Amino acid sequence: MRVLNSHNRIINQPIVKVSELFKTLATPDDKIWPIKTWPAMRFKQGLKIGSKGGHGRIRYTIIEFEPGNQIKFEFTKPHGFNGTHELEIEAISENVTEIHHVIKMNTSFKASLFWIIIIRWLHDALIEDAFDTVENYFSEEKKETKYTTWVMFLRGYYKRKAIKN
Repeated sequence: MRVLNSHNRIINQPIVKVSELFKTLATPDDKIWPIKTWPAMRFKQGLKIGSKGGHGRIRYTIIEFEPGNQIKFEFTKPHGFNGTHELEIEAISENVTEIHHVIKMNTSFKASLFWIIIIRWLHDALIEDAFDTVENYFSEEKKETKYTTWVMFLRGYYKRKAIKN
């Protein structure tokens, strides 16, 4: 199955300010990834091309990297996820920046079911939480994207499973 999953968010800040936040991704001072509610993004060799890492059960390798502007990953796990995901920022105007995340992949039959039933829902919630984190960094009014019932069920299931292991 061909998967194209895209998320965008407008941030009412100049690109230079948003770029500074992006430089903290996957560092001990990460100001993008919602590490309080999701598994942290980690890389064995830090943020550089060729470094392997991921978050939770999702694994990938960095294949493109422009600090503070763009990072592109190639999936290595789960098996059957053949493609990339990318996070980038773009200046829309002098004081407006757009954050963009896109997954482009082809999936095997088994991976397609995994994507449709489980991963897509969790992924969408995670990315919206990350975008909320960025937006909230610059705002007094805190944004919080509400989870669907299915996402709450899946998060509860995986949390219970992790406790048992």
